[in-house]
Amino acid sequence: MSELTGLRDDVYRRPLATALDRLGLGARWRCVDVGAGGGDVSVALAEMVGRDGRVYAVDSDPLARDEVARAAAAHAQVIALTQAGEDLSLPEQVDLAFCRFLLLHVHDPIVVVRQMASVVKPGAWVVAQEPITSAGRIDGLPMSMPEARHPDIGALLPALVRQAGLEVIDAWAEAPAGVGPGPVAQYLESLTGIDPGDEPVVLPPLVTVIGRRPAAGDGESSQ
Repeated sequence: MSELTGLRDDVYRRPLATALDRLGLGARWRCVDVGAGGGDVSVALAEMVGRDGRVYAVDSDPLARDEVARAAAAHAQVIALTQAGEDLSLPEQVDLAFCRFLLLHVHDPIVVVRQMASVVKPGAWVVAQEPITSAGRIDGLPMSMPEARHPDIGALLPALVRQAGLEVIDAWAEAPAGVGPGPVAQYLESLTGIDPGDEPVVLPPLVTVIGRRPAAGDGESSQ
């Protein structure tokens, strides 16, 4: 995994662990990590589902796809697919579709969330984690991420999940913070090229939304 991915996993590990714990993720689950990138989430999923589980590691970059497959294969059955989130298609329905730091970069976030909803079983789960970049602070000043298409997509995430025909089960935001040397400062420098020195840093809040696809008889939306 890249240095940036490793640091991101370190500073944002609590929202990921909290979400997976709330789902009761365990052995034999089928999961898809959409926009798998360097593989931190795919590895976490693979460790939890075990050898009888399955993880689809999906990324539009075949090099990233292969890297994550190698990293996760020691823990579970891993199938690496080269796909954009907008074109997500799996050979089976899964128990969990997950994305993190993906929707801020795609052309049309609602299309991706709807595709994620389409690949989970009725009654199963979609979890998305996305930032509100401008809410981050360096010495009290707002951060920016001009290369992102939707830098504050996290603020819209609960509505996107509902628009995709999913029931919003839970939603919350967490923002790692620090001052002086440490993982938060390292992550900020890797992300922006800015060394904050001894200035206080609040990283962009990461909004987590847990959505559930309605089961048969729940009045499933036809969206």
